[in-house]
Amino acid sequence: MTLLEELKWRGLIYDIINEEELAKRLAEKPVTLYCGFDPTAESMHIGSLLPIVTLLRFLKAGHRVIVLIGGGTGLIGDPSGKKSARTMNDVETVRQWVDAFRKQFSRFFNFDNKTCFLKNNYEWLGEMKAIDMWRDYGQHFNINIMLAKESVKSRLETGLTYLEFSYMVMQSIDFLHMYLDPELHCELQIGGQDQWGNITAGIDLIRKIAGPQAQAFGLTVPLITKSDGTKFGKTESGTVWLDENLTTPYELYQFLINTADADVIRFLKYYTFLSKEEIENLAEKVQTEPHLREAQRALAREVMLLVHGEEAYKQAVRVSESLFSGNIKSLDVKDIAMGFKDVPSVAVNGDINIVEALVAVNAASSKRAAREFIANGAVSVNGDIVRDIDYVVKADEAFGSIYSVIRRGKKNYFLIRHQK
Repeated sequence: MTLLEELKWRGLIYDIINEEELAKRLAEKPVTLYCGFDPTAESMHIGSLLPIVTLLRFLKAGHRVIVLIGGGTGLIGDPSGKKSARTMNDVETVRQWVDAFRKQFSRFFNFDNKTCFLKNNYEWLGEMKAIDMWRDYGQHFNINIMLAKESVKSRLETGLTYLEFSYMVMQSIDFLHMYLDPELHCELQIGGQDQWGNITAGIDLIRKIAGPQAQAFGLTVPLITKSDGTKFGKTESGTVWLDENLTTPYELYQFLINTADADVIRFLKYYTFLSKEEIENLAEKVQTEPHLREAQRALAREVMLLVHGEEAYKQAVRVSESLFSGNIKSLDVKDIAMGFKDVPSVAVNGDINIVEALVAVNAASSKRAAREFIANGAVSVNGDIVRDIDYVVKADEAFGSIYSVIRRGKKNYFLIRHQK
């Protein structure tokens, strides 16, 4: 398969500009492409990973890629896909997020400035005077055409600020700037399907300034939804982030391992570098042996290795298996902190009686209910069943002298945090 054929098989092409010409161009010699990422939060999320992986596919196929951080456009806000104006973030906050994005991108790319580049559009947009933007570029944008773009049209009823309206112009300048740069000569922009209007506007600007003979291309990947229509990357506790301090490796692993059968093969195609044969084999397993969840395990393994590395992946698997079996004695204090991040917890000073602990952490509604749970053998502390109502949960027997794990029944976990 050619690269475009593989992208189609994986379902990664939502729209494409000049497909035949792009196919010829890709076959001739390496092409330079870019994707932009606006720093609108302190971390990228699981949705951001799709264009990252798509860039990596081009890179592995021998092409040159530019990762563009929107230090300039991030100060404005892209109206695409938004129902209302984005919250304006101050300059210093955006700069901090730019630095955070730069560190995250270094996990995935080796920026050697030969085949892989990291750019920040604030470098050129931040120095541009308003009068220069209007005179040099504004004259090439037809308002009627801009209003017809879906990213703009969808916001006209709810209201669109002039600031957001100018976003399309700024992103087009990005494409033009990197196209004209002799070192980069970027000919292809990729982005989510909501970026179609911005990408086509950039191609139009390149042709108007560089000449009608200028070759520039655009490709969009689909926005990801689950089979039930809900947005991928959202959980009850919120967004699934790539920053391990916001979404732990264990939480990411659990998110992936719990992927529905109806979605898992599509996500394997999107997010992994497994071959067509490997994915088709897993698709057959979903039909014949769904209880083994081999496809989900493969998805979790491949994404975890890409995002967090082998050590974090093994830790997430270890914690997951220990919690499922109830055998938590092999875990260490870091495992406990990660695996029990969101379970009900309570802080206590020093030691605490087991009955009082159950009530304090809401594992029992009353002391009477707590004593019944204990009498029935339904309570364990740090992996050992407790049958004595006078049992004391001791700090010096806790994990790291900090965490005592209480289990009530098979699946209900609670955490005591001992304070000194």
